Amino acid sequence: MSSTSLASRGPGAGGVPARLARRPGRTAALGIAGVVALAVALVGGILLGTVDLAAGDTVAILLRRVLGLPLPVTWSPAAETIVMDLRLPWVLTAMLVGSGLAVAGATFQALLRNPLADPYVLGTASGAGLGAAVAVLVPVRALWLEFGLLHALAFAGALGAVTVVYRLSRTSPLGPLTSLLLTGYAVGSLLAAGLAMSMFLSGAGLRQIFTYLLGSFDASSWLRFAVAAPLILGASALILLRARALNGFLLGEETAANLGVDVRRERAILLGLASLVTAAGVAIAGLIGFVGLVVPHLVRLLVGPNARLVLPLAALF
Repeated sequence: MSSTSLASRGPGAGGVPARLARRPGRTAALGIAGVVALAVALVGGILLGTVDLAAGDTVAILLRRVLGLPLPVTWSPAAETIVMDLRLPWVLTAMLVGSGLAVAGATFQALLRNPLADPYVLGTASGAGLGAAVAVLVPVRALWLEFGLLHALAFAGALGAVTVVYRLSRTSPLGPLTSLLLTGYAVGSLLAAGLAMSMFLSGAGLRQIFTYLLGSFDASSWLRFAVAAPLILGASALILLRARALNGFLLGEETAANLGVDVRRERAILLGLASLVTAAGVAIAGLIGFVGLVVPHLVRLLVGPNARLVLPLAALF
């Protein structure tokens, strides 16, 4: 084998394989554009609603309350309440969940080497949906930190589904990727059947189940955001720290092992972190589709497959 071909396959700068490298200037420009777009989306999301707010007042309220700038108060107390207590937590929760699902989707696609993988590929959605449906059927109403039984069982159902899929896939004689995908589809189908039965038995609670399955940020609040943010941001940050392992998985498990990646351990950790992000997101917002599947692909079209670039940019966009 020639030295040229070895160089093309070997690690580049920072331990990234040369075939995954892209120009840093484009990445910096995309990062700046993402931050600007995020700020515009934040203000635009706050402006949307049944009560009209002036764009200048909205920006001034944010600068005064969030950044502490000594701006003169030219708006009504009602406008400040709408911005800070109603719409800002709603928009931030939407950004948090979207960011987490994009990171989880990029992780699953790299781990499974499947372009159609999304955060729900291992039965997370069916598990969360079944947990929410069971919570509606159970005649128990409890609330803790603004989280009810529905949110708790949805979170537990999502993580439980992934745990069952992972443990069952390890007993299969098939390859690890094939067994994970097939087990995920099988367990997801069984949980979906249980969800359908729960919906049939729910009676007047059917509307509440449908509301959860369609996804919604209407019940967003500062307290719910504060509880979910550490889980989603913390797990996403840990995934980013393991970007080198994800780059290895993109090149195949054998190549990853040759690059010094503990394939079995890293796969389990990354699956657990991505599932935690997904479970936390669906617990507070329901099932949100499209983001976790499409956003990582759009980012890869711009910067290539390097996980060190894809993960943070997917979180921004």
